[in-house]
Amino acid sequence: MDFLVFSGNSNRKLAEGIVSRLGMRLGAATVGRFSDGEIMVKINESVRGRDVFVVQPTSAPTDTHLMELMIMVDALKRASANSITAVTPYFGYSRQDRANEPRVPITAKLVAKLLTSSGIDRLVTMDLHAGQIQGFFDLPVDNLNALPVFTKYLKEKGFSKEDYIIVSPDAGGVARARTFASKLGMPLAIVDKRRSGPNQAKAMNIIGDVAGKCVILVDDMIDTAGTLTEGATALMNAGAVKVMAMATHGILSGPAIERIMNSPIEKVIITDTIEHKNAESFSKIEVISVSGVLATSIERIHNKESISALFVGD
Repeated sequence: MDFLVFSGNSNRKLAEGIVSRLGMRLGAATVGRFSDGEIMVKINESVRGRDVFVVQPTSAPTDTHLMELMIMVDALKRASANSITAVTPYFGYSRQDRANEPRVPITAKLVAKLLTSSGIDRLVTMDLHAGQIQGFFDLPVDNLNALPVFTKYLKEKGFSKEDYIIVSPDAGGVARARTFASKLGMPLAIVDKRRSGPNQAKAMNIIGDVAGKCVILVDDMIDTAGTLTEGATALMNAGAVKVMAMATHGILSGPAIERIMNSPIEKVIITDTIEHKNAESFSKIEVISVSGVLATSIERIHNKESISALFVGD
């Protein structure tokens, strides 16, 4: 294939899964450190005139991985790559996407400007925290969806739409949950909550009937798991039979895993947009891969084919 896929250090396992599906190898590059801690990058093969894809989610440590990505892009640009696509399935700094109170930054816009200035020609991401972030870029942005991966998982496990209900853990995720419910032919409910501060949430009441139902909580990310576990408790108190959760990005910071393990949630299914070295050692957490969706998008972008089917699945 007349294109190359490179990887930074944030999720090399995902990058290896992508190239394996494409029947190719990862591009040769060194991404390390100078003795003083500065990031050092060297591209170890010719990229002149070729389309290049850099797989680098900007997960924690976000600053490091963002700098790695920008420095790799600069190196590839100076090496005369024909085009450079950043494959960033998890887009860090996405939660501050608007000035919702005085004297706060719009960090998502700042990161978009930084990536654009570094020299990318296109961004491939997945389940942005806020869809309007695409508008912060003056270049093509493909915001893919993990829905096809989740629906395939549920169908393979034989979930019955008569027994299950899709639930959004907050009002902001209703559109996502509605799409999910529509795709699976399941009813929809909403957990109404109020946030008392950053990474703090309190579930208030349930909009919809979950009594006697098995619940699937659907969200784009799980950070400290406060929203998720509060919602699960409220759903069980409202008569749900059991609760499971599905989220694209398993950040799982701070007390997240402890909260999940001590909650009434039966199973949490997340994807590998963020590398999870220890998560699967916990019985309630399962990781499924989005490497197939990303590999297909890379191949279609290189061949100048439509990838619209990847936004919502078949």
